[in-house]
Amino acid sequence: MTEKIIILDFGSQYTQLIARNVRELNVYCEIIPFYEEIKYDPSLKGIILSGSPSSVNQENAPTVDVKAMNAKLPVLGICYGAQLTTKLYNGKVEKSSSREYGRARLCNIRPGHTIMQGIADQNQVWMSHADTITELAENAEVIAQTDSIPMAAFSIKDTPNPLIGLQFHPEVTHSNNGKTILKNFVVDICGCVQSWTSAGYIKQTVEAIREQVGDKKVIMALSGGVDSTVAATLIHKAIGKNLFCIFVDNGLLRKNEFNDVLESYKVLGLNIKGVDASSKFYNELKGVSNPEGKRKIIGGGFIDVFHDEAVLLTDISFLGQGTIYPDVIESVSVNGPSATIKSHHNVGGLPEKMHLQLVEPLRSLFKDEVRRIGHELGLADSFIMRHPFPGPGLGIRILGEVTEEKVKLLQEADAIYINLLKEHGQYDKIWQAGAILLPVQSVGVMGDERTYEYTLALRAVTSIDGMTADWAHIPYEVLAVISNEIINKVKGINRVVYDISSKPPATIEWE
Repeated sequence: MTEKIIILDFGSQYTQLIARNVRELNVYCEIIPFYEEIKYDPSLKGIILSGSPSSVNQENAPTVDVKAMNAKLPVLGICYGAQLTTKLYNGKVEKSSSREYGRARLCNIRPGHTIMQGIADQNQVWMSHADTITELAENAEVIAQTDSIPMAAFSIKDTPNPLIGLQFHPEVTHSNNGKTILKNFVVDICGCVQSWTSAGYIKQTVEAIREQVGDKKVIMALSGGVDSTVAATLIHKAIGKNLFCIFVDNGLLRKNEFNDVLESYKVLGLNIKGVDASSKFYNELKGVSNPEGKRKIIGGGFIDVFHDEAVLLTDISFLGQGTIYPDVIESVSVNGPSATIKSHHNVGGLPEKMHLQLVEPLRSLFKDEVRRIGHELGLADSFIMRHPFPGPGLGIRILGEVTEEKVKLLQEADAIYINLLKEHGQYDKIWQAGAILLPVQSVGVMGDERTYEYTLALRAVTSIDGMTADWAHIPYEVLAVISNEIINKVKGINRVVYDISSKPPATIEWE
């Protein structure tokens, strides 16, 4: 039985960070919307209430029955969760005279309280709230303050289980010892054993796949990326030759990627078939410039090719997918459930069309956890550390109409960019990098001749999970080498620029 912590999401931008911190303690946790019913069983050890952009005093503010939860389990309220707890226990929450946002330092920490074990006076924490607690809940006692907040942390006495509130965010990196505070709650207060490891996850998942699939067959589309590769390896470990993999070349892959990936998968012993459908995609993309139009054509074309290959096989009952936890979280918003997971993580309507059940061995994992599982499985770094690559491929990195000639141009430039990042020790420092061919031509001079050729934009970002991202600070001298190499070796490009936009407000991809 895997012990777990439930995180109730009230819409905070930091909810995933709470989950990541708990997971890093080798304790399994799940995020569920605040309105979803909690399934109590012996594996559930505690509940964390997240922050929220809402105010507890606004009309129709999100709420839960904290008293009923605390009757069964320890509860930790963070920011909004602490203020909601205060209000429900007859305390008072009011609008702050000034918005409390940014760094603060804890003081007057009550000695002996478990939640503050190992936290020194003047420890830095991160505030982010417009309301503040002005009157403590019944039977509550202050366990920490800051210079501006007399009730930065509190606990309520004489409750069935520990009930604690924090007006700061221990989950963000700006809270210096926030992980210690979360460990104090999860391990010392809730009693979790810290036994959720990669090896344990693999064993448990392989057994679950065998139980789910039995002696039936699974079909799966592979991309060469870490998610689909790790998922396929787990399924293969469970059912062997009954997994059938298909790798489609839509003509929009990176240079030599189709052959390279097929060769790499052979080493893993996977049963895989490569399908070159590039001409189909080039024909259907003729004259289409609209980004969404291109995405639909590429996505629809992939479904058609995959379906045509799938019907050639007999007795297929399951569809394998590399869905990961952020996709699941995004599909169930606190603003109401949504039916869709990111389109590039599923195969359109194929499960319904072909009456297939889904096998998703990674749907409870974050990207970095998937990589750890991959390492535990012994997969090569070429799979595990590969940068994310969009489902529509270079089709959305060519702005405007996609043609075979433009694809070849971009493939050459992109290959130089990625290879030089690796050569100069930058690739593994970056979350995602790629080149974008712009529908802009400019004047250049090469030798004694004028040129009028395309502009190429380089994009590279650092991130933990792709939800937010900062532009990567690649050394100027490396950028200079990359630019020079591309302009000299790729005929058709005479200008290279570097994108220094962060997400938000920009997205990682341009289309």
